[in-house]
Amino acid sequence: MRTNGARLRTLAGAVLMAAVTGACAGQGDGREPANATASAPGTGTATRKGSGSGTGTGTRPEAPPTAPAPHFDEEIGLPDGRRVGMSYVDGRGLVEQHRAAGAGAGGWSAPHVVYATTTDRCRSLTLRVFGGRVAVIADWGDYCYDGEPPMESVAAVGTADLARWDTNLTRSFDGWTKVAPVGDSGDLLFTESSTERLTRLRWSPTEGFAQVEEIPR
Repeated sequence: MRTNGARLRTLAGAVLMAAVTGACAGQGDGREPANATASAPGTGTATRKGSGSGTGTGTRPEAPPTAPAPHFDEEIGLPDGRRVGMSYVDGRGLVEQHRAAGAGAGGWSAPHVVYATTTDRCRSLTLRVFGGRVAVIADWGDYCYDGEPPMESVAAVGTADLARWDTNLTRSFDGWTKVAPVGDSGDLLFTESSTERLTRLRWSPTEGFAQVEEIPR
C-alpha cells in the first residue's frame, strides 16, 4: 500500500509540473509573432490629390505689361478709324506714327522720320485730313521763339497705308499757313498769303508736289 501511495504522489507531481510549464509558455515574452507586419498611421505610399508633378506654384502667371501710349505734339483721326500722330524730336526732325482702326495703345507703328533736321523746332504743327490723306505743315528755325520767320518750312502728305510720305522743303520762308482740297480733283493746295503776294504749292496724287508759285497782289 505504501508503494502505491508513493507512486500516486509522484504521478500527481509530474502532472502539476506539466500544467505550470504550459501556462508559462502561453504567456510568452510579450512580443508579437515574427511574421507580423506593423504599419504606422499616415505612412506608406499614399499620394495627395492635386499635387500634380510638384512643380506648380498655385498662382496665375502675370500678364505682360501694356505698352504706354506715345506722346505726340499733334494727333488726328481718319474717317476709317485709323489715327496718325506727329512729333518734333530734337536732333531728328519730324517723326510720325500711325495705328489701325480699333488698335489699342500698343498698336502704334514704329517711329518713322518724315523729315530729318537738327534745326530747332518752331511752335506750330498742323495736321489735316482729306479723305484717306493726311496733310502736314511743320517749321523749324533757330530764332522762331524770338518771333523770327522759320528757316525750314515743310509741307507733307501721307497716302494709302501711311507708309509713304511726300515732302517739300522751302527755305527762308514765312511758312505755310493753310492747306485745302482743290475741288474734287484729289489735289491739295498749300498757301501762305501776305499783303504783297500769295504763295502756293500744289500736290497731286499722281505727280506729287509741283513748284512753288508766287503771285503778286
